[in-house]
Amino acid sequence: MLRTLIGLCFCLVAGISAAAPAAAPVRGEIDALLAALQTSGCEFQRNGSWHGAAQARTHLLRKLEYIEKRSTLPSAEKFIELAASSSSASGQAYQVRCSGTVQPSAQWFGKQLEKIRATGGPAAPSAAR
Repeated sequence: MLRTLIGLCFCLVAGISAAAPAAAPVRGEIDALLAALQTSGCEFQRNGSWHGAAQARTHLLRKLEYIEKRSTLPSAEKFIELAASSSSASGQAYQVRCSGTVQPSAQWFGKQLEKIRATGGPAAPSAAR
């Protein structure tokens, strides 16, 4: 009986400390940011190489999955900071190039997040070019 109680307590504590996906509203904003990138026609630079938006989205989704296995993202801003701003491997800042204009990806994603929120949520992302 005591073993069962100890086992239940351990499972409860382990469950509380386990990482979880971002809450639905946060994940909705992150998905909207990635959709905005994919439909933007912009290019994404990481580690000195330019990639299409669809490739960049795939890369950032992998980073998101990696982060969510270890912690819970409390906000879309934290996603931008931890996944969409710089390379985890090299530390180099990511860049976004739209119609010849290059800017740090953190700045581009921040503007997109403002637009998503201004339109009432992730249902209507718009891409800045």
